[in-house]
Amino acid sequence: MIERYTLPRMKSIWSEENKFNKWLEVELAVCDAWNKLGKVPDSSLKKIIKNARFSIKRIEDIEKTVDHDVIAFLTCIAEHVGPDSRFIHMGMTSSDVVDTALSLLLQESSQVIISDAENLVKVLNQKAKQYKDTIMIGRTHGIHAEPTTFGLKLALYMKEMERNIERLKKAKESVCVGKISGAVGTYSNIMPKVEELACKKLGLKRADVSNQVVQRDRHAELMCAFAVTAGSIEKIATEIRNLQRTEIAEAEEPFKKGQKGSSAMPHKRNPITCERLCGLSRIIRANAMVALENIVLWHERDISHSSTERIILPDSTILMDYMLQTITRVIDNLLVYPENMKKNIERTGGLIFSQRLLIMLLEKGLTREEAYQIVQSNAMKARGKRPLKEVLLKDPLARKHLTPKEIESAFDVGYYLRNVSEIFKRVGIS
Repeated sequence: MIERYTLPRMKSIWSEENKFNKWLEVELAVCDAWNKLGKVPDSSLKKIIKNARFSIKRIEDIEKTVDHDVIAFLTCIAEHVGPDSRFIHMGMTSSDVVDTALSLLLQESSQVIISDAENLVKVLNQKAKQYKDTIMIGRTHGIHAEPTTFGLKLALYMKEMERNIERLKKAKESVCVGKISGAVGTYSNIMPKVEELACKKLGLKRADVSNQVVQRDRHAELMCAFAVTAGSIEKIATEIRNLQRTEIAEAEEPFKKGQKGSSAMPHKRNPITCERLCGLSRIIRANAMVALENIVLWHERDISHSSTERIILPDSTILMDYMLQTITRVIDNLLVYPENMKKNIERTGGLIFSQRLLIMLLEKGLTREEAYQIVQSNAMKARGKRPLKEVLLKDPLARKHLTPKEIESAFDVGYYLRNVSEIFKRVGIS
């Protein structure tokens, strides 16, 4: 299921082929920098650029002996380049290649995710406009509160996703740095100018200071941005799951022709897609925790982070791509039932208008305690038995302060939604 959504983008980004291509790109950028500084002859650079290539199978065969992936890669390249291969990897350490190339991979994959999130914002914007005036009950603690609109709910999600985009962009910028400063980061056998020139060619900023690795607080920031974004997706998916419950039935995720909901009960249409998104969100959060653990390494570095990153970075970017595409599809094809929303507003017999009645009594000069007591006592009488309006009209104490016309006006749904247009204007939906 996930693969169908990630091909060809994320799968190709995290392929072995692309990884080694990025390693080679870094090595060639460094050779080019050395050439500009007079350390690599023009003729050698031309031969390196012309002949540098690799075979994944050959790299794997070499690695079986040397048990070191970067050495296996360099050995494979050298077999094709010949004597001029002595200029490749000159003054560098393995992390210079791996971490700088990883930044290129994260730059690619993060941009895909940002584009996905921007598409989701567009769909939420469209749907918010469509359902701007679709009245529904707002719920707090799962209990009916006061009227709102379905469009407002979607507008809220849109603004949250816009904040996620800003977080993702900032985290992408933070992680997209190159480090070509040699063992322990002191430039002992390479020049700072090489790093500057190579990073410029690669389209990366250079790390102002590093040890043997690019510092993992950068990667943790990106992973935490993923976790927050996944949390927002789960938030939307959870709301759809709740609105799809039989006793609510106000909205429903798409159910395609030929789909079946249960092996035992043919009537079932379960919110399986939204449930899947909620489950996957847990993986993103767990991976973010691993990224936070990776910040702490021994001295100038160890490789305790390396093994985990081979899992959490590809997996998390692939999952984010899938989750964003999927929630966008769900929202775009969401089934909405305004008639059920209207029925649910009426289910409590007017209890949801209690605050309006409370304020009207306060405006008559009653204390909050006095006003609250009048409204609450009548609400408890009406609860599940009679409409609140009917109970109030028969209550002498309520009638002492409110005329029948005033009581009637308290049950106007439009009063609660008179500022919806202002909110939409404020969030940039017109």
